[in-house]
Amino acid sequence: MQNHLARKIGLKVAYYRKLRGYTQQQLAQKIDVSLSYMGKIECGALIKCASLPILLAIAKVLDVSIMNLVEDDFVSRREIR
Repeated sequence: MQNHLARKIGLKVAYYRKLRGYTQQQLAQKIDVSLSYMGKIECGALIKCASLPILLAIAKVLDVSIMNLVEDDFVSRREIR
């Protein structure tokens, strides 16, 4: 179950990163993590989900709410309106 959640969050991080025009390297630098760790976040390869401080930093850089990253539905209710 936790790997499934990590994978869903990773897909959303990759989606919003690309939408904002960042490379993995650029996002990793902005949140002060290694490129390798950023790649693991995006592919859901972490044993546990990324920590809350890391997810908050990603959300801030990508200018999305933390809920956009962790909600079960890919499209947030706000984007539907």
